Amino acid sequence: MVKSNQFNEDQELSLKLFIVLTRAIEAIEKQVTQNIKSYGLNLTEFGVLELLYHKGGQPIQKIGQKVLLASSSITYVVDKLEEKNFLTREACPNDRRVTHAVITEAGTELMDEIFPQHAAAMSEIMGGLSVEEKKVAVDQLKRLGLFAKNLELI
Repeated sequence: MVKSNQFNEDQELSLKLFIVLTRAIEAIEKQVTQNIKSYGLNLTEFGVLELLYHKGGQPIQKIGQKVLLASSSITYVVDKLEEKNFLTREACPNDRRVTHAVITEAGTELMDEIFPQHAAAMSEIMGGLSVEEKKVAVDQLKRLGLFAKNLELI
């Protein structure tokens, strides 16, 4: 038997929001993953290539933070992209302990070809909201994420 007044309205809505966000992320991620697989890449490979394509060479040690990947997985992903000739490793001239991942010409050509298609697919995947609704959602979700990040629960 479910108690009707077990939670206050804020608690009920917070629980519902969590479920709705989780289901939305799962549905979106499924579509995005299918799109990226059609280019012969997995989600992490694409994330690393996209970072290097738009931001230039990056210290390998910092890539994980930027693409939300565990540092233990970065070496594997970088190895795979290097095998595919999409990136190279370059030693940092100022610090021998640091190695940068740099997108190759082949990697740049691939991203020149597929990134516009990916952007169009993302627009279609997110097509359930208007441009104005997307602006509002971005602002609200950013605020929610920053609040949760800085929250210290006991």
